[in-house]
Amino acid sequence: MPTQVNGIELDVLKQTIGAVQQDPELARCRFQATNRWQGGTRNLGRVGSFYAAKQDHEHAQTFEMGADEPPLLAGGDTAPNPVEHLLMALASCLTTSIVAHAAVRGIDIQELESQVEGDIDLRGFFGLADDVPKGYQQLRAKFRVRSDAPPERLQELARFSPVFNTLLDGVDVALDIERMPLEKATTTGSSPTLTGHA
Repeated sequence: MPTQVNGIELDVLKQTIGAVQQDPELARCRFQATNRWQGGTRNLGRVGSFYAAKQDHEHAQTFEMGADEPPLLAGGDTAPNPVEHLLMALASCLTTSIVAHAAVRGIDIQELESQVEGDIDLRGFFGLADDVPKGYQQLRAKFRVRSDAPPERLQELARFSPVFNTLLDGVDVALDIERMPLEKATTTGSSPTLTGHA
């Protein structure tokens, strides 16, 4: 029996599955990200650690991901926008779910590519129409997979995707905003210049 299928180390995956079967508490995970506004519509997100198997873990490195908006939305177009990041998250999670579940079942995947798109009506975001959703109204994911498994079987595997199910079922979001006082400007003259001299 091969130890690796579709690039997935079966021994590692099966060991994790077996441990969770013995102790379901090991399955509880908490993923986290931080984000800092960079001015305008630019953001810089960081991911460096997560909680799983009853302990904290550090990634091999801290990953940084930028987000911006296109010029149409007053952005600088320096990075994908947040809703495009969401599309990428959906595509990659569906892909990983197909590949990993196929590996455990001995299904070979030789090639897999996808295209994900979604429709948004900006009137909702701009607050111009109360009856228009502020987010995606529909998402469409199209996959091309080189495998001997039928599409129906691959669809079953895709539906294990956490991101897919989060979007499909919805999830409560606890939003907490702490107000910080504005910093007072410090000036040494009535009209300082870039060099600090009046």
